[in-house]
Amino acid sequence: MQLEHEHTTEAIAERLSGDVKPGYLRDFVYGGIDGAITTFAIVSGVVGADLSLRVILILGVANLLADGLSMAAGNYSATKSEVDDYRRLQAIERHHIAKVPEGEREEVRQILQSKGLEGAALEEAVGAITADEERWINTMLVEEYGVLPVQRSPMRAAQATFLAFLLCGVVPLLPFLLALPHAFIWSIVLTAMVFFAIGSSKSRWSLMSWWASGCETLCIGLAAAAIAYGIGYGLDRLI
Repeated sequence: MQLEHEHTTEAIAERLSGDVKPGYLRDFVYGGIDGAITTFAIVSGVVGADLSLRVILILGVANLLADGLSMAAGNYSATKSEVDDYRRLQAIERHHIAKVPEGEREEVRQILQSKGLEGAALEEAVGAITADEERWINTMLVEEYGVLPVQRSPMRAAQATFLAFLLCGVVPLLPFLLALPHAFIWSIVLTAMVFFAIGSSKSRWSLMSWWASGCETLCIGLAAAAIAYGIGYGLDRLI
C-alpha cells in the first residue's frame, strides 16, 4: 500500500514547517446534503399532494434562498461561538501564567509526566515549553481543554455551507425549471446522483470505500425524501 506522504528527514521537516490550515469540508458536505434533502423533500411533498408545478417552483426556490441563508447564518454563529470560546480560554491561560506561573508550570509538568517523561528529560521539556508564552498557552489549550490552536473562519464556514446548499439544492428543481417530461422521475434520478456523489467524495477523508460511503448517503437522502412524499400524499388524502 502506498503511503500518504514520505518520511525522509527533509520531507518531514518541510511538512511540519508549513502552516496548518483549517478545513471546511464538513461545512460543504453538511450544506450539500441538507440542500439536496430539503429541496427534494419539498418537491416530493408537493408532488405527493398532487399540487401544481407553480407551487413546486415557488416553494423550491423559496427554500433554496431562505433555508440556505438560515443554514449559513446558523453555521456562522456556531463557528464564531467556537472561536470566541477559544479566545476566552486563551485569555484565561494568559492570565493564569501571569499570576501563578509556577502553578501553570506544574500543570505542564504533570501533563508531560502522564506521557511518560521523567527526571532531567521532563524538566528540560517543561523548560522548553514554558520558555515561550504562546507555545505554553497552546500546549495548555490542547492538553487541558482539548482545543486545537487552528481555528476556522466563521465567514468561510458560512460561505461553504451556503454555496453547497445552493449547488446541490437546485438539482431537484432542474427538471421542473426545464419543463422536462416526467420531471419528478428525473428529479429522483438527479438527486440520487447528488447524494451518491457527496457520499463518494467523503470517502477521501474516511476509512469507508467510495461506493459504501456513496450508498450510505444515498440511503439517508432517499429515506428523508420518501418520508416527505408519504406525508404529502397522506395530507392530500386527509385534508
